[in-house]
Amino acid sequence: MPTRHLGVVLKGYPRLSETFIAQELRELEARGFTLTLFSLRHPTDLERHPVHDEIRAHVIYLPEYLYQEPWRVLRATLAALRRPAALWATWRLFLSDLVRDFTPNRVRRFGQALVLAAECPPEIEQLYVHFIHTPGSVTRYAARLTGLPWAASAHAKDVWTQPEWEIRAKLADMQWLATCTRANHDYLSALPEGRGKVHLVYHGISFARFPPPPTAPAARDGSDPARPVELLSVGRAVAKKGYDDLLAALATLPAGLSWRLTHIGGGALLAELKHQAETLGLTDRIRWLGALPQQEVLAAYRTADLFVLPCKVVDDGDRDGLPNVLMEAQSQAVCCLSTRLSGIPELIEDGVSGVLVEAGDVAALGTELTRLMADPGLRQRLAQAGAARVRSEFAMERGIERLLDCFDPPPPATEAACPVSPSTPH
Repeated sequence: MPTRHLGVVLKGYPRLSETFIAQELRELEARGFTLTLFSLRHPTDLERHPVHDEIRAHVIYLPEYLYQEPWRVLRATLAALRRPAALWATWRLFLSDLVRDFTPNRVRRFGQALVLAAECPPEIEQLYVHFIHTPGSVTRYAARLTGLPWAASAHAKDVWTQPEWEIRAKLADMQWLATCTRANHDYLSALPEGRGKVHLVYHGISFARFPPPPTAPAARDGSDPARPVELLSVGRAVAKKGYDDLLAALATLPAGLSWRLTHIGGGALLAELKHQAETLGLTDRIRWLGALPQQEVLAAYRTADLFVLPCKVVDDGDRDGLPNVLMEAQSQAVCCLSTRLSGIPELIEDGVSGVLVEAGDVAALGTELTRLMADPGLRQRLAQAGAARVRSEFAMERGIERLLDCFDPPPPATEAACPVSPSTPH
């Protein structure tokens, strides 16, 4: 029988930038699961997506910083002392990790795990965590304290910025791990502890929430200043999104080409990017709208001529996996320009269903921006191919079915859980 009451551990909830997680939670509830959410952080977004209001799960916010709720941490510690064997085993595990990662964050993870274990409803049968770095550590300690099995979903930063020793230790402890790109899958499943445990599960998107656009895209080619080509990018203002490269590329475009860029998303680098745009003389051509709810993002897709997301790898190894915003844009028949990075080529076939350039290549990005802006016919052909591909290969329902196979694996005599379908794109 599948697990029916899950404790789901999240870094923060709700978050506008993690629609794919909310979508999954909603679908798990629709398939009969009861969820209790444990969030390591309180929400910071002022808005919510409609899907958040459809999720019925109770949310328990763990102490974001231990000193803020000392009595809660103390009560959890006293509760753990009533299970000395489990506490001692978890303490030894924590100390082993602390020797290798002697940081306050490591101590906070252990404290949060104590609270999670103490406040975990007794009916929970399994813990399941999104992101295997900090949330994964909290879940691993809590699972050891409670004796519950645990599983995980890995995405991007949590895979590529975490030391290999820690990933291997977590893989050894967990039941299974789902990940959303073939690049992640190949890396994680090649680790000895990952063999047979790592499964490729694309998030996909809900076409009920992203139905086909009601009208065909405009035929703007940048020749009329009154009708500039509408560029759109949706993503947090963080280094791995490559927005500094985008601004540098926009500064190289021909003077006679009329365009306007709309950016949707919050992020720590917004002020820095606005300053860069001002330095490059681009301020009047760019609208910075900040984070917006899903219905407003959908409206923006439907007025865009070209979607641009020049993702790249940053110094600490952080990178995107397969950004859902690319699927969302393609679902609205918007031509996409991105980079050959991580799982993006699994979605966009260069020259067939969109255009890809090498990550960090500003000159190539500028060249393709110029070519695509000036040729609405080419944009439309690529956009239609992208829309067909995302609908055939990246429907949310396909990913949910594979995830359900992970929670409810077949008997040992049959194939392993979460098989990668022969039709899964490479």
